[in-house]
Amino acid sequence: MAEEPDGQVKVLFWGTPGFALPTLGAVEEAGHEVVGVVTRLERPRGRGRKAAPSPMRRFAEARGYPVLAPEAPHGEEFEAAIRALAPDVSVVVAYGCILRRRILDVPPRGSLNLHASLLPALRGAAPVNWAIARGHAETGVTVMRMVEAMDAGPVLAQEAVAIGPSDTAAGLSRELAGLGARLMAETLRRMEAGPVEEREQDHAAATFAPKVDRAAARVGWGRGAREVADLIRGMDDVPGAWTRLRGAPVKVFSPGFVAEKGGVTEGWGVTEVVAAGGGRPGEIVAADPKRGILVATGGGPLHIGEVQPPGKRRMESAAWVRGAGPRVGDRFE
Repeated sequence: MAEEPDGQVKVLFWGTPGFALPTLGAVEEAGHEVVGVVTRLERPRGRGRKAAPSPMRRFAEARGYPVLAPEAPHGEEFEAAIRALAPDVSVVVAYGCILRRRILDVPPRGSLNLHASLLPALRGAAPVNWAIARGHAETGVTVMRMVEAMDAGPVLAQEAVAIGPSDTAAGLSRELAGLGARLMAETLRRMEAGPVEEREQDHAAATFAPKVDRAAARVGWGRGAREVADLIRGMDDVPGAWTRLRGAPVKVFSPGFVAEKGGVTEGWGVTEVVAAGGGRPGEIVAADPKRGILVATGGGPLHIGEVQPPGKRRMESAAWVRGAGPRVGDRFE
C-alpha cells in the first residue's frame, strides 16, 4: 500500500458509548484522517420508547464525519459502503458487536480493537465492572488485532493499572478510556514506523466478563464485607448494585469499612458482637443521622455511604436516615 504523507492513516472508526470518544479524539490529534464512523443503530428506550443517538453518533455528526449505523454490520450493501470510504485500518472501541471476517479484512491494514482489560483476562462486554466486582488488584487496556471471535486476537500493546480500594466502575472506566486512547494512538504510530510485534493470547487462561444485568447487580449480604463492597463498587453507577428493604428496591453505593478500637466499632457505639460480625446478613445494625447506615454481612459490618430509594435521587445514607429511611433492626434482602 502506498504510504500516506506525514504518517497519516485513513481510519474507519467504530464505537458507540462515551468510552470510545477519547480514542477518536486521540486519533484526530495524531493527525490521522477519520474517513467515517460506524456506530450501533439506536434502539427505542425508556417509557416513551424513543430512540436517542449514541454518544459516538452525536460526536461524529458534530465533527461532520460520515456516519453509518447499520441494523447489522454485514451484507453486501454495508460492505460496499465502507469500501467506498477507502480506510487503511479500522479502529474499534466498544462498538458492541462481533464483526465478520469479510468486514475485518476490508482495510488493507486490518482491524484493531481497544479492550478494557489485560487480555486474555475478562473477555466480553463488561470487563471494568467485573474486574472490580471480582476483587482484582489490577486491570488495564489492550490493543489487539481483531479476529472472528470475541476478544481473542493477537495482542499488539497492553498497559496495566492498579485498582484502588475506592475505585468504582464509572471512575475506572474514565481512567481506562484515557489510557486506552493514548495506547491506540501510539500503536498506530508504531505501525507507521514498521511491523508491530503481535503476541498470541493464552486462550487456556481466558476468563470472561458477561454483560451486567439486574440479577448480577443484586447484593448478596451473606458474602463477606469485602466481597459485598467489591460488587457495589463494580456496579456503580450503572446499573447500580441493589437490594430490597420492606419489599422495595434500593440501590446502594459508596461502601466503606469501619475502624475498630477497643472492641467497639469506633464512633458508632456498636457492640463488640456486631463489630466481630454479629447481626443477620443484611441487617441494619446502626443508623446514624450524621454517618449513615452500617449493615451486617456474612463477614463483618459494612458502611453504606449512599443510597437511591425507589423514586428518589441518589443521596447520602445519612440524609435517608434523617428522613423516612431505615432504622436499626430493619433488614435488606
